[in-house]
Amino acid sequence: ITTVVWLCQAEATKHLSLCQLRQELVFLLLRTKLTSFKLLSFDVYGTLIDWETGVINALQPLLDTNNKTSSYTRKHLLQIYHKHEASQQTRTPEMTYCDLLSTIHPAIAADLECDKPSEETNKAFGDSVGQWPAFPDTVAALHILKKHYKLVVLSNVDRTSFSKTNAGPLQNFPFDAILTAQDIGSYKPNLKNFEYMLQEVKERFGVEKEQTNRQIWASSSPTAVAQAYILRTSSPTANPIIICSSQVTWIWQWQYLDQETTAGFISSAR
Repeated sequence: ITTVVWLCQAEATKHLSLCQLRQELVFLLLRTKLTSFKLLSFDVYGTLIDWETGVINALQPLLDTNNKTSSYTRKHLLQIYHKHEASQQTRTPEMTYCDLLSTIHPAIAADLECDKPSEETNKAFGDSVGQWPAFPDTVAALHILKKHYKLVVLSNVDRTSFSKTNAGPLQNFPFDAILTAQDIGSYKPNLKNFEYMLQEVKERFGVEKEQTNRQIWASSSPTAVAQAYILRTSSPTANPIIICSSQVTWIWQWQYLDQETTAGFISSAR
């Protein structure tokens, strides 16, 4: 399900030979005990939620209607999706995520040489976020992490979409705080989002920046907050630091939470 590698981001490229993995959780920390942190924040979609599978599933009605189910690879579909998603986020940072997806659905259809979808179909695509599945290890892992840390959501989705995700795939997990792009008025990687999160956790929990660790998918942070990369796949929409060569199954090794290490795999199991 997951494995743990502790290593700082700047050192990551020096250890690519170690990183021939697939579907894993990778913590990138250097000479730091994970228990020295008091709070973990999650991007959620890509770390806890399998957004790629969710998007592919949500595109199926469009593909089925146009007899294009087998016309495009998963990689190509995700690239088209990400292109329009990122562009729309830049143009309309105030737009809620569900509306943003509804807005880009016709453009995705056009790129895939499909007929113009109906408004109802566009809305269904936008409303699909709450149905995107969680990774199999997510909920159990969150309950264990909850015993050690404050857990905070910092997501690019809107409040309604996340509430559906939490009520469904995340099984009503009790996060300590939920901060969305809708609350902040902009999308990550805007610095405003990270500053907002740091201010909120300081005011609510008395947690300083140095005690906060971001659990992220495959992006860099403009802040000095420590980061732990959770790389589930070699995604076509990210800049992967992991070379995926084969299917690997990983397991949590909680006894290493308080272990200080420089770099290296903590556990793996095929």
